[in-house]
Amino acid sequence: MAKIKPSKGHPYARIMGVGGYRPTRVVPNEVILEKIDSSDEWIRSRSGIATRHWASPEETVTAMSVEAAGKAVADAGITPEQIGAVIVSTVSHFKQTPAVATEIADKVGAGKPAAFDISAGCAGFGYGLTLAKGMIVEGSAEYVLVIGVERLSDLTDLEDRATAFLFGDGAGAVIVGPSDEPHIGPTVWGSEGDKAETIKQTVPWNEFQVGDVSKLPLNEAGEIKFPAITQEGQAVFRWAVFEMAKVAQQALDAAGISADDLDVFIPHQANMRIIDSMVKTLKLPEHVTVARDIETTGNTSAASIPLAMERLLATGKAKSGDTALIIGFGAGLVFAATVVTLP
Repeated sequence: MAKIKPSKGHPYARIMGVGGYRPTRVVPNEVILEKIDSSDEWIRSRSGIATRHWASPEETVTAMSVEAAGKAVADAGITPEQIGAVIVSTVSHFKQTPAVATEIADKVGAGKPAAFDISAGCAGFGYGLTLAKGMIVEGSAEYVLVIGVERLSDLTDLEDRATAFLFGDGAGAVIVGPSDEPHIGPTVWGSEGDKAETIKQTVPWNEFQVGDVSKLPLNEAGEIKFPAITQEGQAVFRWAVFEMAKVAQQALDAAGISADDLDVFIPHQANMRIIDSMVKTLKLPEHVTVARDIETTGNTSAASIPLAMERLLATGKAKSGDTALIIGFGAGLVFAATVVTLP
C-alpha cells in the first residue's frame, strides 16, 4: 500500500487583517414606523436599535464584499495574489450557482483560489473562520479571505411588527494567515435542528415562483409578499440568553482562559438585551470591552461579528493583540464560538 505524503501546513493560524463596508444609506426607526404600529421607544427598548444601513441597488452582495475584502487585504499587509481561498458566508445572495465567492475572488484580484459559499446564518463568520484555520494548519492555503455579507433588507417584511426593525446590510472581512503561536482557539460549534422553525424564510423560492395566492402571504394591497425572514422572537430570545452563554463559556474553557483574561467580547449583534444578558451570565469584568454595534447597524447576520470587530479597532475601543471572545448564533439553529487575538 502506497504511503500518502503528509501535508505541509503551519502549526497555527491567526487573523491578520479586518475590513468592513456599511451601505451609505442610514435608516432611522422613523422610516420603519411608516409601515408598522410601533414607536421609536419600543424598538429601542426591545432591540437596542436606533438606525441601520440599507443597501442601494448598486451595493450588491458582491460590491460590498469586494470593498470589505480590499480593506482586510491592505490591513493584513499582503497582496490579493497571495490569497489561496475565499470563503463567503451569506443567506442573501439569490443566485443558486455559481457561488458568489468565485465572483468576489476574481474582482478582488485573488487569481485562482479555492472559492465557495456557506449558509450558516448568524454563525456563518465563525464557521468560515474555523474552516480557514483548518486550511492553513493543513497546508491547503497560505492566506484565506473570510467574508460575512448580507443584504437582509431584501428579505425583510416591512409589515411584520416583530422583525421589520431588526435587519441591516453590510459586509465584514478578515484575512486569516499562518502563525507560530495559537491566536485562534478551539471552536465550540453545533446545531439544534429541532428548533429550525424558530427562524426561517417565510416561503421556499419554488412556492413563491408558482405564485399560488391561496398558499402565500399577501400584503395589505392583496399582493403576494416576497419571501422574508421570520422568527419566533421569545423562543429565540430564551435560547440565545440561556444556551449561548453556556457555549461562550465552553469556548473560554477550550481556550484555557477565564473571563478575567478577556479584553473584548464580540457577540453576534442580534439584540442588545441578549448581549447584556450574556455579559451578566458570563460575569465579564468591567474592563472587558463589549461590542454593541447593533445600535447603529442592526442585525446583519453573518456580517455582524467582523463589522463589530472592525469598528472597535477603528475607534480605538479595542487594540491589536487584545484577546477577544466571539460567538455567533442564529437560524438553524446554529452556533459557533471561539477565542481570538485581534489583528
